[in-house]
Amino acid sequence: MEVIQSFTIDHTNLMPGIYVSRRDKGFTTFDLRITQPNKEPAVAPAAMHSLEHLMATWFRNSEAKDDVVYVGPMGCLTGMYLIMTGTYTVQDVRQLTIKCLQWILEQTQVPATTPETCGNCLLHDLPMCKWESARYLDRLQHDFHSEYTQLVVTLDDGKTFADA
Repeated sequence: MEVIQSFTIDHTNLMPGIYVSRRDKGFTTFDLRITQPNKEPAVAPAAMHSLEHLMATWFRNSEAKDDVVYVGPMGCLTGMYLIMTGTYTVQDVRQLTIKCLQWILEQTQVPATTPETCGNCLLHDLPMCKWESARYLDRLQHDFHSEYTQLVVTLDDGKTFADA
């Protein structure tokens, strides 16, 4: 089996920031990395769930809404994926994400948190979501990272894979 491209990223050196995870089939997957993997705590599930609702709402109503395909959390809970069509750069997405986070910090409720609109409506934490948003916003404005550190992965058959 081929190694999944995202598994070739050296997570021991991955800093919070925004990265291009992949470009293919007319889509760009952006890695919105909120915390430093394996060195900082992951975002708590309830805060991440609220962040997903808020980010998805903002991005799907933003000036880029026609190009937004998906906004959702990473399984490791250290960031979000943003999948877009079009020719967006990391800097474009950085500016959009800064606007999004500023908007989140102004919110007093999380959208779509009723049993009818959410599959786990009790798993939300707006105060912690806003805390994570403020920390990520500060990082995007003052300590920005956007270049992955690659790993060379050796497969069972001896082949190497280092293309991300």
